[in-house]
Amino acid sequence: MRAQLARQYEEHLRLFNLLDQDSQNEGYHALVSAAFVTAVEHRFSRDVNPAEVIEFVGAVRSRTPQVAGQVDPVIAERVIRAVYNEDSLDDIDARTSFQAQLLLMVAIVGAENFDDAELDAFLAKARSLADQWLA
Repeated sequence: MRAQLARQYEEHLRLFNLLDQDSQNEGYHALVSAAFVTAVEHRFSRDVNPAEVIEFVGAVRSRTPQVAGQVDPVIAERVIRAVYNEDSLDDIDARTSFQAQLLLMVAIVGAENFDDAELDAFLAKARSLADQWLA
C-alpha cells in the first residue's frame, strides 16, 4: 500500500501481484479499511457537515470518467459518514464497500501530499488500527 500511496504504481502492482489471489487477504483488507478510517479522521472532523462530504465525493468522482464509474456517490458518502456514526453498511456488498474505501483513501492521502515521514506515520497509525481489529 505504501508504494501505491507514494505514487510508485509499477512497484505497487508488482507487490500487489505477490498477494495470494486465492485467499481472502484478510490482513490487506484490514489494512486498507484501517487506512481509510485513518484518512477520514485526518480529513474530516467528527461533526462534518454532510454537504462537505457530498462536495468531496463529487470532486473525487469528477477527476476522471473512470473514477466516476468506479464508485457510487451514495455509497461513497455513506462509508465516509459511517466512520463517525453507527449507521450500518450491511446492505452494501463487501467488495463494493472495500473498493469505495480504497479509492477514497487514496484520494484523501493523495490530496495531502505527505512527505515520506508523514506517509510512514500515517501508515503506522493505520497498521496499528488494523492490528487491533485482527487481534
